[in-house]
Amino acid sequence: MPKAIWNGKVLAQSDNCVEVEGNQYFPKEAVDQKYLRSSEKHTVCSWKGTASYYDVVVGRKVNAEAAWYYPEPKAGAEQVKDRIAFWRGVSVEG
Repeated sequence: MPKAIWNGKVLAQSDNCVEVEGNQYFPKEAVDQKYLRSSEKHTVCSWKGTASYYDVVVGRKVNAEAAWYYPEPKAGAEQVKDRIAFWRGVSVEG
């Protein structure tokens, strides 16, 4: 079962992930929201749409913009709706 871990804490865990472009997208409800803080960053993917970001916060450590999601993915990328992915040193195991 995939787990996202950073700074010794399990951020997310689910056996219902979707893999897209080598990234595990966890169902939103499988992510511990207490470790996420909204970010103002947005990027655009040509086929998935506009991504929004979260900072990952564990204790006093902040991993800026280390989680992202697509609030309204484009047609053809619906599989990432209501899902969150991680990068920037967040380890995804399993």
